[in-house]
Amino acid sequence: MAALVRVATCNLNQWAMDFKGNLARILESIREAKSCGCTFRTGPELEITGYGCEDYFLENDTFIHSWDSLAEVLKSGVTDGILCDIGMPVMHRNVPYNCRIIVLNGRILGIRPKFFLANDGNYREMRYFTPWYIDPSKPGFGEIEQYFLPVRIQELTGQRTVPMGVFAVSCRDTAVSFETCEELFTPQAPHIQLSLDGVEIIANGSGSHHQLRKLDRRIDLVRSATKKAGGVYLYANMKGCDGGRLYFDGCAMIWVNGNLVGQGSQFLGLDEVEVVTATVNLSDVRAERSSFIARSYQASSSPTVYRIEVDFRLGDPQPLLLAPSPYIEPRIHDPMEEIAYGPSGWLWDYLRRSGMRGYFLPLSGGADSSSTATLVAIMCQRVVEELRNGPERSKKQVLADIRKITRRPDYTPSDARDLCSKIFVTCYMASKYSGQETRNRALQLGEEIGSVHTSIFIDDICASMQETFKKIEFHTGGFSKDKLKTNPQIKGGTWMENIALQNIQARSRMVMSFFLSQLMPWATDGDESRGGMLLVLGSANVDEALRGYYTKYDCSAADINPIGGINKRDLKSFLEWAGKHKGIKVLQRVADAKPSAELTGAEGEQSDEVDMGMSYAELADLGHCRKVEKCGPLSTFLKLRKRWADHELTPSIRAKGPDAPKTRDEAVAQKVKDFFFYNALNRHKMTTLTPSYHAENYSPDDNRFDLRPFLQCVTFDAQFAAVDRVVKEAAACSSDAPPAKRAKSA
Repeated sequence: MAALVRVATCNLNQWAMDFKGNLARILESIREAKSCGCTFRTGPELEITGYGCEDYFLENDTFIHSWDSLAEVLKSGVTDGILCDIGMPVMHRNVPYNCRIIVLNGRILGIRPKFFLANDGNYREMRYFTPWYIDPSKPGFGEIEQYFLPVRIQELTGQRTVPMGVFAVSCRDTAVSFETCEELFTPQAPHIQLSLDGVEIIANGSGSHHQLRKLDRRIDLVRSATKKAGGVYLYANMKGCDGGRLYFDGCAMIWVNGNLVGQGSQFLGLDEVEVVTATVNLSDVRAERSSFIARSYQASSSPTVYRIEVDFRLGDPQPLLLAPSPYIEPRIHDPMEEIAYGPSGWLWDYLRRSGMRGYFLPLSGGADSSSTATLVAIMCQRVVEELRNGPERSKKQVLADIRKITRRPDYTPSDARDLCSKIFVTCYMASKYSGQETRNRALQLGEEIGSVHTSIFIDDICASMQETFKKIEFHTGGFSKDKLKTNPQIKGGTWMENIALQNIQARSRMVMSFFLSQLMPWATDGDESRGGMLLVLGSANVDEALRGYYTKYDCSAADINPIGGINKRDLKSFLEWAGKHKGIKVLQRVADAKPSAELTGAEGEQSDEVDMGMSYAELADLGHCRKVEKCGPLSTFLKLRKRWADHELTPSIRAKGPDAPKTRDEAVAQKVKDFFFYNALNRHKMTTLTPSYHAENYSPDDNRFDLRPFLQCVTFDAQFAAVDRVVKEAAACSSDAPPAKRAKSA
């Protein structure tokens, strides 16, 4: 007879250090799994604390409160009749570990520490935790130690010690073991050896964040794990913003022998608890493995993992009442949907957990600020959709969040535009250089999405700052005021005059943004002020940050930025997609417009790409080489001279006239030099980047992802000399090198 087991995994929207809320979501997920007849439940990595606690993991209190939360789980009775795999930090012999706590019937069966820690990109686990030591000279997963439980847990469970190490739980009818997040991604992943030792169900509690086009890899790894080795694999994850730049993108999954039988959402739905269940057939696992002769040969001599035996049956005693879950195809969002639903979900979590009244955005009518506004609109659409069609638990939570944010205890939005009008203020901050077209686009976008759209002129602010400059007094230094130059000009003046006056415009917009964000709720509430302030949204994209093409402390300086990790090419495609799929017609006009800062002239008179001396497409390639492909100037040149073989390069703004490059290799080399020069020159700006949604793996985020000095040698003498030598060698090899294709200057 078939050996059928009901298993559960989940997406949980945990929040770092929210022990009360995290506990409630864990308990709810276990209750729901039990109500679905499941006998095994796994949850995300560090679900008791939240994954993103960062240096809170260095505090002993975090470990104390974690045990307090686990004590509540144990005494609640929810683990009666269901084997539970729960993630939390554990201190053992004064060493901190990232662990899985295995619980059944109110007792702890064992503690499984993580032994391959994530320590690259956004991950810093080895700052907080120590990998569990396994002697590489010996087969298997090392020794099992005894962990002495805290006294309050001893009193609760009657246990003094529990096994700690890598083990499998041997039930009466099958064996279960565990991986944690990064261990799945490693070349020598533990699930291979576990499966060879007869473990039939493997659970992975993960804390994996969203990155554009990343889900395919995750799915391929889990599919491969169970296709090659056979078995059942459960993947659990966080889903949501747990307090930082990352958005954990859920997608809890259940696989059997390389086939998907259960998948949770990656973005859609706002329920804080999403349980994914399936009925798996262990007879299929045994048949798959036993018929693979080479696998059986390897398994016959495989090291044995330590077993913790329990008198508990996972399989249903009446299998004829169940049927195995059918195979399904994985659901993968296309990149435009990822941009729409990842950052909009991040915005909702941030807003509802921040205690603020809504968002404020300087809306210029350009691609970047329009993308940010569109994400807020999509957020509102999703919130209203959840309120109408979500599960009852989620409807209740969403409505409570709406009323908390708006400070309206009886308010229920009639539609997305109505909600947008209560929580989103946009402002067109015009100057004498602003064009009518951008003004019109900003107004139409505000009308279409339902924001409270406003406008101001910043000319008086800029003029007053210039007037203040004219009144400057010198008390030392021997300067004569009557010889002082006090009338800088944008047109006809020096470069320093021009850039200073551009920066004043940009910075005045930042000052006004924060001023308006604080006063707009007060100004629009009428006689009954509800208090509160708005969060200021930034809208600088990743390419501009790489190039340093923005003013330090301008209106890119905000509370948070939902597009700061997305490149310009993707943003343009997103605007076109959102215009078609989200009913915002003006976005196609925005996408078609040529990017312009409008600091020296209206759109069409000033071009971002001309000012930068490089196109957004070139910036994306250069940024990818620098960060993702780990290339310096020389390696970047060697890669791009082939990649850009048919690419029409934008003119350099550093090498002009007789110094302009004459051959293709010289043009590519100059472009590489320009990029590294400006990236290094403007690196100090990265230290002030607004916290941004992490979406690209070439993000320049100085806080945690792209760690470099902010005072750099911008000449790159040795590096650029090496590039020049290669250019000369290439020219010697091909005396008829084709001339560089040059784009016409605007």
